[in-house]
Amino acid sequence: MVLAPPATKRSVRGDLVVGAAALCFVFLATAVGFLTDARNYGADLHPKAAPRFGEYPVLADLYPRVAPASLCAVVVAVAAVVWGPVLAERLRWRVLLAAGYALSVAWIFALALVDGWQRGVAHKLASGGEYLGVVDEITDIPVFLATFSSRILDFQPDSWPTHVSGHPPGATLVFVWLDRIALSGGGAAGVVCVLAGAAVAVAVPVTVAALGRQDLARAAVPFVALMPGAIWMGVSADAMFAGVTSCGIALFALGASRGGRLLCLAGGVVLGFGIFLSYGLLLMGPIALAVVLVTKNWRALSYAVPGALAVVAVFALAGFWWLDGYHLVVERYYQGIASHRPYWYWVWANFACLVLAVGPAAVAGLRRTDFLAFGKPLSGLVRGAALAVVTATVTGLSKAEVERIWLPFAVWLVLAAVQLPPESRRWWLAAQAGLALVVDHVLLTTW
Repeated sequence: MVLAPPATKRSVRGDLVVGAAALCFVFLATAVGFLTDARNYGADLHPKAAPRFGEYPVLADLYPRVAPASLCAVVVAVAAVVWGPVLAERLRWRVLLAAGYALSVAWIFALALVDGWQRGVAHKLASGGEYLGVVDEITDIPVFLATFSSRILDFQPDSWPTHVSGHPPGATLVFVWLDRIALSGGGAAGVVCVLAGAAVAVAVPVTVAALGRQDLARAAVPFVALMPGAIWMGVSADAMFAGVTSCGIALFALGASRGGRLLCLAGGVVLGFGIFLSYGLLLMGPIALAVVLVTKNWRALSYAVPGALAVVAVFALAGFWWLDGYHLVVERYYQGIASHRPYWYWVWANFACLVLAVGPAAVAGLRRTDFLAFGKPLSGLVRGAALAVVTATVTGLSKAEVERIWLPFAVWLVLAAVQLPPESRRWWLAAQAGLALVVDHVLLTTW
């Protein structure tokens, strides 16, 4: 185990300043959104709504509340803060991963159930514009795939709803398959998304351990499981996207580090399916590349890439060409909300949304990240995720809602918190949980 040098008061003070500055940045983005024309979109869309905190920067209504599940959320948070760091060091590896997964599931559900079962879980994926609204009409999957692109653009009699049209068909197919195995309805779909999303608490540490730093992987478990982004994992399809792609990266990392061809192939297949869940998940590429740079195993790509291309080929043969869908969805995006969301605001305010998902600990940890250290596992993974979100916002293809949309990248950015001094990690973990509890109880988030 590599021991970190003791932290100086000056370095700890610097961490606190950066963490506090990150939260101030959120308030700045909120103020600018309300005081400028950037708020027009929210006013036009919700003319009779209560005063809104978001779109500025997150999509939510100001709605302070306390519920029976609030006590559960506090208990989970306190238990994780008090015992999490200690158990992360002492438990056997597989037991720790199981405990991390259980913590993640409990945390996501506790936060979601503050709004009750119907509003907090069952209704989230069954509301207008969501995937479940079209499941019943998809009776022939080959026809669905062959005609999918023709229904992406808006202002047609048979245009797909917002979320269906905004994603490749793989996302909708998941819910169709769930329906086919009798897991129908918003409740079942919500539970599946939570259980899949919680897999990040296993996949992310496994990746770090596979790259040679099990000490840091252990420290990462409570931070990933207790990340503030759990608010938007319960419940959204993006939680499932995060779980799927993180498992793909973990499989690829295990294969690249051990010379396992089948593991690399499996990782490629999973990541290949990922880009058919969301177009933006093509940006998992920099994170996968970080694995190659750390392991120096370029041959791993010769197994992973064909696996990903095989998935592309299957969808193409079924009638859906990914590039056609991508170009059409960009056009659909600017037919609607994108044209009302000013680039000058969201190109930087997106990062305020991200702060609420990753928490102040991750932001403080970024100041300790050596982005030029290509051989360090943690730095490489964080750098890959940072490159992904910067690309997404600079291109203008992400405007708002990134507290949810960027969850597949946020789970890797949280790793930066592990670089904080060990003696201060418990306090930072408390800050993470505290932020999540405040946001969850003060704002009524859309997801």
